Order: sequence, then structure tokens, then C-alpha cells
Amino acid sequence: MIANKIKEAVREIKDFPIKGIGFKDITPILLDPQLCKELVDEYVKRLNGQPVDAVLGIESRGFLFGIPIAQQLSVPFIPIRKEGKLPGKTIKHSY
Repeated sequence: MIANKIKEAVREIKDFPIKGIGFKDITPILLDPQLCKELVDEYVKRLNGQPVDAVLGIESRGFLFGIPIAQQLSVPFIPIRKEGKLPGKTIKHSY
């Protein structure tokens, strides 16, 4: 099952970047091309054929998987970044 593979691959680095925080390191997933492919395939599969206009990815980890998901769905990828980080026309939303 993909969830178990992901749990096994993700490392937790305790007390990083500060004491009391457990940083979830996804680098082992990125180093495994087959697991990356399975993860993207699972995201697409869970959509159950629902129409998708675009895939939005929050910087920076959202970029890593959002782009291949968008490619597989043949839809645009829209990066979401902090204000002032992208050139050209942008949309601002506060929450």
C-alpha cells in the first residue's frame, strides 16, 4: 500500500530546525523514482476522473509533486508563493 511505503520512506529529524520540532524529511521519497511515480499515480487515481482545471502547488514541496500531477492530467500547474516572489501578473489572497 502506498501510504505504508511513504511512512517508511519519510524520515523525522527531531529538534530541527529548533528544539521541539520534528522535521519530516521527504528526500528519501525523491531519491526513489518508482515511489515518486506511485505517489503521483495515486493522487491522480484518487480524483476518480473528476474534471480538473489546474493543479495548484504551494512552495516549495507543492512544486515537487504538483508539476508531475498536472502533467499527467494535462492541465496547467499554478505555483503559489509568498507575495513578491513571482514576476509578472499575480493574484493576491489573504486568509
